[in-house]
Amino acid sequence: MGNRITRGRRMSDRNLSDNEENSSTTSGGRGRGDGRRVLRRNNDGTWVSIAEDATQQVESNFDLDLGTILRLLIQTESGRMIMVRSSDSGLDGSSNENSDLDEDGFQPPARDPVESSPDTNKLDAHGDFREEILAGTGRKFPNTQKRPQSFVGMLGSREKGIGSGQQFTVGDRSQMSTGYIPNKMKRVASYHNKAFCGQFSETGNIFLTACQDQFLRVYDTENGKFKKRKKVAARDVGWSIVDTAFSPDGNFVIYSSWSEFIHMFNIYGEQETHMALDLRPADRRFCLFSLKFSNDNKEILGGANDGCIYVYDREVADRTLRINAHEDDVNCVTFADQSSHILYSGGDDGLVKVWDRRMLSELNPKPVGVLAGHCDGITHIDSKGDARYLISNCKDQTIKLWDVRHLSNEAAQEQTRHATASQNWDYRWQSIPRRSRPKQSLPGDSSVMTYRGHCVLHTLVRSYFSPLYSTGQRYIVSGCATGSLVVYDVLTGKKSGKV
Repeated sequence: MGNRITRGRRMSDRNLSDNEENSSTTSGGRGRGDGRRVLRRNNDGTWVSIAEDATQQVESNFDLDLGTILRLLIQTESGRMIMVRSSDSGLDGSSNENSDLDEDGFQPPARDPVESSPDTNKLDAHGDFREEILAGTGRKFPNTQKRPQSFVGMLGSREKGIGSGQQFTVGDRSQMSTGYIPNKMKRVASYHNKAFCGQFSETGNIFLTACQDQFLRVYDTENGKFKKRKKVAARDVGWSIVDTAFSPDGNFVIYSSWSEFIHMFNIYGEQETHMALDLRPADRRFCLFSLKFSNDNKEILGGANDGCIYVYDREVADRTLRINAHEDDVNCVTFADQSSHILYSGGDDGLVKVWDRRMLSELNPKPVGVLAGHCDGITHIDSKGDARYLISNCKDQTIKLWDVRHLSNEAAQEQTRHATASQNWDYRWQSIPRRSRPKQSLPGDSSVMTYRGHCVLHTLVRSYFSPLYSTGQRYIVSGCATGSLVVYDVLTGKKSGKV
């Protein structure tokens, strides 16, 4: 979830933190001496820590990186985040009216990305995918048959027995519903803190939200209503609830935070059942960024900040696997299909990995394949549900469509590692550097299609295939840091809507 760092850098940060803690025991006060300290930026762009007392301007003899700066601000309880639009002024307060970049080449985050012309050549070569989407949305039929395109025309044809007879096929229903993309918003609930999670149950009758106020709220959404069913106080929350998931039977919810435990509670019933599932991680500062139930309801899959994939067995009530999966944070995990045998993971190392649950071993954590082509950390993965196609959202401001039958070789993986390692910005609080937007595909990029036009900043922005039963998965729906919901046509790569 954090910025891209190497294992060595992570260890050095921990050593620096330990040194700071040791020094604080001899200083007294807040752990920084009797006087408060402030940060000043030099002309060469480096940061130094300076005593606030004007009579004792003592500068540190080392340069501070962004992580150290933020840690100092938090420890002194004096930090405030202020966003300055580069179009209004530079970081030094000077006017910058003739440029949309600040001195570090960053763009304002609120600006919509420029939409480019999608390249569909590689997707066109995957005829099975195109044919499946066309058939699922009612757009594939014999050329000799003239088919009405309007809703009213299709109703008339059904009454006359033309085409599919006197009933609508799945493709017919999808064709009618795909013409009605949401185009307006209605506020049904509001909170005093940020809500990081919102999710419907499988049936769509329950909606769940998780807020930074450490409460989970369950709403009844059956028959178009939106009524609060229960409010659950979360346990052992560090910073915020990060991810949630419904059990396949719809009776339980699990959630994660900066904690060694997965917590689970029941949705139905007058008596609340709240359980803590211990993952026993090796790192004391631990968080699961992604959670998923297996389809048989027996296991819980998780991806964590220690670069590992965790499997918790509900029947034995214990963690059964801890797989060293990625070189950095594992931001997302999901199962490929209903069998739950194949699973995908994505991390801040920029790679998407394919695993076989039946072959997972802690002693030999080897994936069955790797998908490479992104230039930065992966924020989310969603499977089409056929164990072949999946999409990944990334901090390089793109979504990629993948076919697991076309895996990446070692040279392509190394290209992604190099591109990811060269990123020196942090999406959580910095704007998007122009250089981070890839204009051309990396050598060896094995993705089928790339979608551009949304903004990935501040949090792990997620993207999904649209529902199969109502749209035939014709669209990809993605969040956006501008506060919008962006809808892409999966075959053309163009924006079909924005809310």
